Amino acid sequence: MSSRIRSADVIVTSPGRNFVTLKVTTDDGVVGWGDATVNGRELAVAAYLRDHVAPLLVGRDADRIEDTWQFLYRGAYWRRGPITMAAIGAVDLALWDIRGKVLDQPVYNLLGGAVRDGILSYTHASGWTLEELKDSVDEVLSRGFRAVRAQSGVPGLDTVYGIHRGQSSYEPAARGISPVEEMWDTRAYVRHAPRVLADLRDHVGEEVELLHDAHHRLRPIEAAQLAKDLEPVRLFWLEDVTTGENQEAMRLVRENTTTPLALGEVFNTIWDCKDLITSQSIDFIRSSVMHAGGISHSRRINDLASLWQVQVAPHGPSDVSPITMAASLHLDLATPNLGIQEHMGYPAVTAEVFRSTYSLADGMLHPGDAPGLGVEVDEDAAARFPYSRAYLPVARRRDGTMTDW
Repeated sequence: MSSRIRSADVIVTSPGRNFVTLKVTTDDGVVGWGDATVNGRELAVAAYLRDHVAPLLVGRDADRIEDTWQFLYRGAYWRRGPITMAAIGAVDLALWDIRGKVLDQPVYNLLGGAVRDGILSYTHASGWTLEELKDSVDEVLSRGFRAVRAQSGVPGLDTVYGIHRGQSSYEPAARGISPVEEMWDTRAYVRHAPRVLADLRDHVGEEVELLHDAHHRLRPIEAAQLAKDLEPVRLFWLEDVTTGENQEAMRLVRENTTTPLALGEVFNTIWDCKDLITSQSIDFIRSSVMHAGGISHSRRINDLASLWQVQVAPHGPSDVSPITMAASLHLDLATPNLGIQEHMGYPAVTAEVFRSTYSLADGMLHPGDAPGLGVEVDEDAAARFPYSRAYLPVARRRDGTMTDW
């Protein structure tokens, strides 16, 4: 017998990072949790959920997950975009969570069951100097990871996104009333990065998978040059080498290099991903399961990618909550064309609010076998961590113009 949605409530909390959480409760008292965090625009998506989406959910059949997705997507004239799709994604995750709990099954069993025993993952290593970077990579490998994303400082620059002098931790967002502005020099970076990564390859050997992120800041010809120069390093991938909006640009990069290319963490729908996948301009599609409208819509992206031998590699930063991470792992476990899962991790304080059952061992992730998504939210603990404004930094070139990202 179906169950109706009794209430939908929005919780904004900041245990380490700002998170937007959706709590959906059925008339049987079953609670499903969804994540709707959009970094730096958290209050916008919270208001969208609270004022426009939550009232539409009350009285709806909680079992009709696909119908609810279609209703929320097609029922708004101004569809798509990060705020709308994150809100829809939060509802979708909460309904899958409820369905798993009602049936006493982990969500991955509702998606056809596991196709692998564990999920290959990578995390981040960074250092301002090459020696600091090597030390950071060694620490990551000592924890059992077999894949690591490596980022370093750039000579002549005082700051580089996400890297702090003398620190191996990677935390890009900063608290404050406005974003930090950094200086950027593409030519210095394109000269320096291949040397650093070549030295790092010699340091770790051939068995370790190395990844690198260019953060969208290169013009197409610069991106092609960097990718070509990095071919001897044999990266697992080069990520976000140029902006995703100009999708024709990726064809130029692809035609000039055999370095594997990853893109799409800022994409929200299958329409954002379609042309890059069907043209085989990329090797990995990186949309986040929540930002791309939840499990229901992300499955469509994954299936399209599989037809074109493109692998899935979901975005997994610390600015999506453990609810999204768990949802991603359930979908990963049931997705044949999964390549790898990013797991940036969370500060210890995050676990005071989000109680998760997923596990990480020797660089392999598993969502666990708890019914639903396997994450519960301590609302009393959430209330102890009020929202505090935070932004990712922005970058300007030496002449003062803004970079693409």
